[in-house]
Amino acid sequence: MVIVSITPELAIEGGKTYAGGLGVLEGDKLLGAGDMGLEYVVLTLFYRQGYVSVSFQGTVPLLNSEHQTKEFLSKLRPDEEFTISLKGSEIIIRPWIYTYKTAKAVFFEAVCPMWARKLTERVYMEDSIEETFYKYALLAKASAYYLRHRIGLENVNIIDLEESYTSLILNLLDIGEISRIVIHTPGPWGHPGFPGELIAREFGVFLGDYVNLTEFALSRLKRAIVVSQKQVSIIPRIFPKYSDKIEGITNGIHLERWMHPRLYEGWRKGSLTKELLVNTRAEARRALESLVRQYKPEVVFGNRPVLTWSRRLARYKRPYFVTRFILEHPDVNAVFVIAGKPHPRDNDGYEYLKQIRDLSLKLSNVIYIPDYSIETAKKLVQGSDLWLFTPFSGWEACGTSYMKAMVNGVPVLSSRDGGVIEVVEDGFNGWLFGEDLREFVNIYTDPRARDIDEKEYQEFEKKLLEVIDLYNKDRDKYYEVAFNALTSTPSKVDVALMLRKYYLGEKK
Repeated sequence: MVIVSITPELAIEGGKTYAGGLGVLEGDKLLGAGDMGLEYVVLTLFYRQGYVSVSFQGTVPLLNSEHQTKEFLSKLRPDEEFTISLKGSEIIIRPWIYTYKTAKAVFFEAVCPMWARKLTERVYMEDSIEETFYKYALLAKASAYYLRHRIGLENVNIIDLEESYTSLILNLLDIGEISRIVIHTPGPWGHPGFPGELIAREFGVFLGDYVNLTEFALSRLKRAIVVSQKQVSIIPRIFPKYSDKIEGITNGIHLERWMHPRLYEGWRKGSLTKELLVNTRAEARRALESLVRQYKPEVVFGNRPVLTWSRRLARYKRPYFVTRFILEHPDVNAVFVIAGKPHPRDNDGYEYLKQIRDLSLKLSNVIYIPDYSIETAKKLVQGSDLWLFTPFSGWEACGTSYMKAMVNGVPVLSSRDGGVIEVVEDGFNGWLFGEDLREFVNIYTDPRARDIDEKEYQEFEKKLLEVIDLYNKDRDKYYEVAFNALTSTPSKVDVALMLRKYYLGEKK
């Protein structure tokens, strides 16, 4: 059985070929599939200049391109080049291959001409609708060629189309019977569309004046997967016509990739103890303290709890909950570590970045980490004392950062969204606040959003003060919750469980 996943991004250690959650998830799936002995192939784009690096000119944030590291490039081998036709021109495509056991990733690089080369410069960075269209038309055509001529369509059992951009391939290959679309967000950016004339010009089929790619994929395919059980309630409200096609398979993580090695070994052998957790967390905390001193050398954690918020800086993830709390409680006995990047064209995200940077300059207990990467994320999820997860209810498709924290015995304080409600039990292995909204409230246009925010912030503030107080005054009780997180979470979030549901037909 050959399984194929087509995705806009994929995160491999050392690489800059991803922007965030989807890429990291796809990396976890690739590693999990390799461990399970599945013949698994990921088709994606190679981005020479990555996503975004954050630097500062005085107090002004600068968002620049990244560059691929030698470490990452050394993991890839070039495959035989081939050509596709795009905009009536011949485009040379160079595949770069990454292999892990029985799984592999194929990164397509546009070599020339220069206008096509520009399409694969950076992930999710385009100057126009037309440029966006041709980027994903390139991915579709390169994937179609590779499926036909390198893998052989007759050998493929399942094709998963990650997000709707990848559905353009349905205009090239008759793969509807073996393909599914995986919907990774209810947000509008995950359901883009293109003028029908662009699609007609490139693929020779007129689908209408304007084509929403998610609706197009749902109309062509028999199945769609959403990535948490909660989204089974949310996505059908957005696409009611196709509600009968939607099923939920909750995301997971590659445990060996994210767990501290000592905890992973203890979990694998069934020998986890509270003593092991306490000692391992102390070691991981020292490693995190060393990391943050690269950005603020004078920082000393001492006995204070380390509270981490680490996400893409976007409105629906509500970083302003944390910054507001810090502003209203500047003398609280805790350390705040904030990491994440905004999309350069996200004005909200850019303003959050400026505020976080300002707080980190003014307050000794606030550290912003601009150089956010997989390697940084590992130290954060292993060395923190509390993980803050604050999305607006209904907007987070699943999320996995809280999973990575909890399998390291780091409890989470979270809103009731995404896959959190399948993992976190309030007061047992973490803490919850807010409502479990099953209606998709538009945070940009619905006046109710402000009232919901205010009500949920008040509960967030109260719970966070209680957790800080618990850590500072009753460490034994805190470690009961932490140990419950460590012991109850891995079996629920193991990526192998997710892959068995995806590809082996398991239901539980």
